[in-house]
Order: sequence, then structure tokens, then C-alpha cells
Amino acid sequence: MARIRIGLFCLAGAFAMAACGKPGDRTLFDGNYYPVKLQEDRDDRRAFTVSVRNTEQGLAGAREAGRHEGVRFCVETFGSSDIAWKNGGPDAPEAALLRSGGDLIFSGRCREW
Repeated sequence: MARIRIGLFCLAGAFAMAACGKPGDRTLFDGNYYPVKLQEDRDDRRAFTVSVRNTEQGLAGAREAGRHEGVRFCVETFGSSDIAWKNGGPDAPEAALLRSGGDLIFSGRCREW
């Protein structure tokens, strides 16, 4: 019976430690976490769209979160951080930013070296 309790205690501790690690893995922008989702274009693998949620926390942080995700994708997939952003991307004037349901939407294409 003692072995079962010790085993359950260790298992509970392992779950607790695994759950604790996730928030620390998040990249913060202006002190906030912005969930991002990147979707590749099916016809052109270098082309992608990034959507950034929780933009009410701050537009500057949301822009940087979108840029970061695009750069991460291009570097990990094609080895280059050079992106041709559509419509100015994260650097576009606020009035030109594409929004959908409160999310910021950026589209771009990874450039070759």
C-alpha cells in the first residue's frame, strides 16, 4: 500500500512539473503573451499567413509577435529570416493593418538567399 501511495505521489509531482513548464516557454512581447497561429499556403510553401490574438493588450506587442512567428517559420523551414510582407506587414501604418474579429492578420513569403 505504501508503494502505491509513493508511486501516485511521484506521478502527481511529474504532472505538476510538466504543467509548470509551459507558461515559462512562452515568448512575451511588451510583457504580454500573444497567441499566434501560422498557416502555410498549400500552393506556395514559402507563403504563409499569421494571425495574432489578444491584440487588445497592445498593438506594438501584437505586431512583434506576428513578425517573430513569421521569422521563426522562415528560419526553421528555409534558413533565412528575410520576408516579403504583403501590405507592409507588421510595419504597416495602423490604418492599413488587416484585422479579423479582433485578430491581426499578416501575410508574407519567405525569400531565398
